[in-house]
Amino acid sequence: MKVKVQKKSRVLKGVVVGVAMKDTAVVKVERFVKHPKYKKYSLRFKKYKVNDPGNTAAVGDAVLISECRPISKEKRFRLVGKSAK
Repeated sequence: MKVKVQKKSRVLKGVVVGVAMKDTAVVKVERFVKHPKYKKYSLRFKKYKVNDPGNTAAVGDAVLISECRPISKEKRFRLVGKSAK
Protein backbone atom coordinates (compact mmCIF):
# COMPACT_ATOMS: atom_id res chain seq x y z
CA MET A 1 0.00 0.00 0.00
CA LYS A 2 1.44 3.35 -1.07
CA VAL A 3 0.82 6.44 0.97
CA LYS A 4 0.91 9.82 -0.73
CA VAL A 5 2.96 12.36 1.18
CA GLN A 6 2.22 15.96 0.41
CA LYS A 7 5.24 18.23 0.64
CA LYS A 8 5.00 21.80 1.88
CA SER A 9 5.10 24.30 -0.94
CA ARG A 10 7.49 27.24 -0.86
CA VAL A 11 5.94 30.63 -0.20
CA LEU A 12 7.94 33.65 -1.36
CA LYS A 13 7.43 37.40 -1.03
CA GLY A 14 8.19 39.68 -3.96
CA VAL A 15 7.24 42.72 -6.01
CA VAL A 16 5.33 42.64 -9.30
CA VAL A 17 7.50 44.04 -12.13
CA GLY A 18 5.44 43.08 -15.19
CA VAL A 19 1.83 42.35 -16.16
CA ALA A 20 1.97 42.38 -19.98
CA MET A 21 0.81 38.77 -20.49
CA LYS A 22 -2.68 37.35 -20.08
CA ASP A 23 -3.21 35.66 -16.67
CA THR A 24 0.51 36.01 -15.88
CA ALA A 25 2.55 38.38 -13.74
CA VAL A 26 6.33 38.63 -13.38
CA VAL A 27 7.43 38.82 -9.74
CA LYS A 28 10.92 39.81 -8.57
CA VAL A 29 12.04 38.06 -5.37
CA GLU A 30 15.11 39.44 -3.57
CA ARG A 31 17.32 37.64 -1.05
CA PHE A 32 20.61 38.25 0.78
CA VAL A 33 23.50 35.82 0.23
CA LYS A 34 26.59 35.69 2.44
CA HIS A 35 29.93 35.35 0.63
CA PRO A 36 31.74 32.26 1.95
CA LYS A 37 35.21 33.83 2.12
CA TYR A 38 34.65 37.53 2.71
CA LYS A 39 31.52 37.18 4.88
CA LYS A 40 29.91 40.12 3.10
CA TYR A 41 26.21 40.04 2.23
CA SER A 42 25.08 40.80 -1.30
CA LEU A 43 21.62 41.21 -2.75
CA ARG A 44 20.52 38.64 -5.31
CA PHE A 45 17.21 38.51 -7.13
CA LYS A 46 15.26 36.19 -9.37
CA LYS A 47 12.18 36.77 -11.50
CA TYR A 48 9.36 34.25 -11.47
CA LYS A 49 6.41 33.98 -13.86
CA VAL A 50 3.30 33.65 -11.71
CA ASN A 51 -0.22 32.48 -12.55
CA ASP A 52 -2.57 35.42 -11.93
CA PRO A 53 -6.07 34.61 -13.20
CA GLY A 54 -7.96 37.76 -14.02
CA ASN A 55 -4.83 39.95 -13.93
CA THR A 56 -5.51 41.21 -10.39
CA ALA A 57 -1.95 42.36 -9.64
CA ALA A 58 -0.51 45.71 -10.71
CA VAL A 59 3.11 46.75 -11.17
CA GLY A 60 4.64 47.70 -7.82
CA ASP A 61 2.36 45.53 -5.66
CA ALA A 62 3.99 43.45 -2.90
CA VAL A 63 2.64 39.90 -3.27
CA LEU A 64 2.96 36.39 -1.86
CA ILE A 65 3.51 33.55 -4.32
CA SER A 66 3.30 29.81 -3.72
CA GLU A 67 4.90 26.91 -5.54
CA CYS A 68 2.49 24.64 -7.44
CA ARG A 69 2.38 22.11 -10.23
CA PRO A 70 3.65 23.27 -13.64
CA ILE A 71 0.97 25.40 -15.31
CA SER A 72 2.94 26.11 -18.49
CA LYS A 73 6.53 25.92 -19.71
CA GLU A 74 7.80 28.58 -17.31
CA LYS A 75 4.97 29.07 -14.77
CA ARG A 76 5.47 27.07 -11.56
CA PHE A 77 4.07 29.55 -9.04
CA ARG A 78 0.63 30.98 -8.34
CA LEU A 79 -0.38 34.25 -6.77
CA VAL A 80 -1.58 33.74 -3.17
CA GLY A 81 -2.39 37.32 -2.23
CA LYS A 82 -1.10 40.79 -1.58
CA SER A 83 1.18 41.45 1.36
CA ALA A 84 2.48 44.46 3.23
CA LYS A 85 5.84 45.77 2.10
